[in-house]
Amino acid sequence: MRIVLSGGGTGGHIYPALALAKEIKKIHPDAEILYIGTEKGLESKLVPRENIPFNSIHITGFKRSLSMENAKTVMRFLKGVSKCKKIMKEFKPDVVVGTGGYVCGPVVYAASSLNIPSLIHEQNSVPGLTNKFLSRYVKKIAISFEESASFFPQEKVVFTGNPRASEVMGTDGAKGKRSLNLDPGKKTVLIVGGSRGARPINEAFLDVLSEAGQKSYQFVYVTGDVHYENVLKAVNESGSPANVTIVPFVHNMPELLAGVDLVVARAGATSIAELTALGIPSILIPSPYVTNNHQEKNARALEKNGAAVVVLEKDMNGSRLLEEVDRILDNQENWSHMHQASKELGMPQAAANVVKLMENIKR
Repeated sequence: MRIVLSGGGTGGHIYPALALAKEIKKIHPDAEILYIGTEKGLESKLVPRENIPFNSIHITGFKRSLSMENAKTVMRFLKGVSKCKKIMKEFKPDVVVGTGGYVCGPVVYAASSLNIPSLIHEQNSVPGLTNKFLSRYVKKIAISFEESASFFPQEKVVFTGNPRASEVMGTDGAKGKRSLNLDPGKKTVLIVGGSRGARPINEAFLDVLSEAGQKSYQFVYVTGDVHYENVLKAVNESGSPANVTIVPFVHNMPELLAGVDLVVARAGATSIAELTALGIPSILIPSPYVTNNHQEKNARALEKNGAAVVVLEKDMNGSRLLEEVDRILDNQENWSHMHQASKELGMPQAAANVVKLMENIKR
């Protein structure tokens, strides 16, 4: 089997594609995979690290307001389609899969114009412009939230879950705790704002750092590389509690997640896929700066089922944060209910579901 994968812009589009690539290789060891992304996007760094052949095209996204840049984007789109056709005629894929981001536009559209079967994967509860555009050209649309089905042609939609969920299954939580020298017997709260961090979450936790130091459980506080030095300076001035571990980034996140009891985070689709696959209760603070406010809609889907507490950024402060942490961790019945609700929403077999969908449409 020969597969073209495409997804770019953010980790939320790229990591599901990489998880899918691993599952493809697991099920079809002889499969050949080619990834098409942008030259300057995050995918140009992440994909080669996984030893996946990578080709790039030059493409930009549309501005949501009237702009001359949109005319240039149309020209780049057409050039991108032309280049993708050339790549595909040489590679001869059996199927093309897009996982989101504007780079998928010319890739998947080129596949459609060459009559190569294609599918798109939508991670969020509210789809972006690219996937809405591509939905009319693909054979199938894989979704992660049932709420997103209404945006697409119903006969094409298949609820598969997010392939990233499969990556956290079977990981060693005890090893994850050891990697940060955490107490294996203590309940653990992971506070993280994404790879670049989230300043409001950082500030809220810094405000109650001394109170956090008096709790019976321990905290892992992931600041993000951008904020790490400032956070460390503030902590050193006020004193760092023994039960708080502060790091800029976690490279073995799947292992660490498997060992924690509660997560405080944004509500990106990848994070939610990981949390629900493991059944981890969460306090979600959606970013208000994303398109279509999709993070809040992602988070509300978990809240509705009792798997998460949602606190909007405008309502977040240190006291509220610790109050919610206490309410979950100090009440075993409450924690167990959230754990079960989260697990019921999980789709640990998501990557295999998407592979099966690919197999059904490939030529």
